[in-house]
Amino acid sequence: MSLTVKHINGDSTFLLTFSPLDNDLPFPGPPPSVGTFSILVDPWLSGPSTVWHPRFAVTKHTVPACITHLSELPPPNIILISQDKPDHCHEATLRQLDPSLRDGIILAVPAAAKKIRGWKYFKSSRIFSLPTFSDKSLDSIVRFSIPSPVPGAEPGEATIAFIPAKRDITGLHNAMGITYRPPLATTPFCITPELTEHPTALSAFKFPFQGTHVSDHEFPPTPPDSPTLTSSTAPTTPSTINNHFSLKSSHSTNSSITSSNHISMSGRPKTLSVLYSPHGVTYSHIIPYASSHLVLAAALPLTALLHSFDRIQNSWWLGGNISAGLTGGIEIAQNLLAKCWISAHDEAKEDSGLAVKTIVAKRTPVEEVRELVERGRSGGKVGIDVRSLDSGEEMVLQA
Repeated sequence: MSLTVKHINGDSTFLLTFSPLDNDLPFPGPPPSVGTFSILVDPWLSGPSTVWHPRFAVTKHTVPACITHLSELPPPNIILISQDKPDHCHEATLRQLDPSLRDGIILAVPAAAKKIRGWKYFKSSRIFSLPTFSDKSLDSIVRFSIPSPVPGAEPGEATIAFIPAKRDITGLHNAMGITYRPPLATTPFCITPELTEHPTALSAFKFPFQGTHVSDHEFPPTPPDSPTLTSSTAPTTPSTINNHFSLKSSHSTNSSITSSNHISMSGRPKTLSVLYSPHGVTYSHIIPYASSHLVLAAALPLTALLHSFDRIQNSWWLGGNISAGLTGGIEIAQNLLAKCWISAHDEAKEDSGLAVKTIVAKRTPVEEVRELVERGRSGGKVGIDVRSLDSGEEMVLQA
């Protein structure tokens, strides 16, 4: 299977497309959409991003987006909004979507979901608030069941988790954890099964999610077909006994989760995993998620980290740190053995207003990030592919 990461603008708008490989769905007939799952992250195409009032803070792109309208993209299954600030939750861009959201849903952090509902533009039943992740309750993870085109075959699953920093009054620092496991195309009792009618768009997914913590709107009651995780302790079964991951310490920020082999869950496809953290969050916040969900889902090493390279600092009375940048990203990438680290939220934008007068930016070019990541490697750790994608550029990561 594969993950295609397409950078839509020069900043933090990405289209993530998860697809099964041909050998996962080997039978003739299924269109490319079968088993795929797509997420549009923080869309902002053009126009200003204004905080409160133009005199306070206005931000504009200096790099044009690769499209002028969201209709130029294939309809995503999920529009994921990571915070309520207008450079992530951009009203003019989001209003380019069909108000009925027929082909997808908006999944947003609570403050952003409330803001979007307040516009009264979208059908409210298609806007959902993300619960805060807790390793004490894995029901805090939003789950999507992806049906197989083969009757009786095991469905796939996509998950999204919201991991906010503690005591962050700015609401800037969080991470979105995403995993994808494709549906199987075979059953134990059928070697050459006939394909069912091809599911299309969002109607293919069981809705909406496994999860009991919601804010203003209850999720519809249909549960997914995939197993429900009810414990943060991995069961000792044949499907998990060969996953040789161990957490050295759940309290030290120097902890790492390591793997002694490639994941194999009784012949099931591997699980792809993404962490999207444009402003950064400390690795200590990631550890509970990685040591519970990512281990249980056999989703390590991390497929891709989308995290800033640049460190942006403001006066303490204006929020202090805005983007953690290189230091925070290296710690996450190295400890989760990330295959790829892609720059996010690093566009040198045009800023004006009172709130940006004291901003200090430390820009780190991709070559320097590569050098520092390589220098920090220790024996047995795999290399990290460090990338900065131009607007419109995409890359494909294989499992």
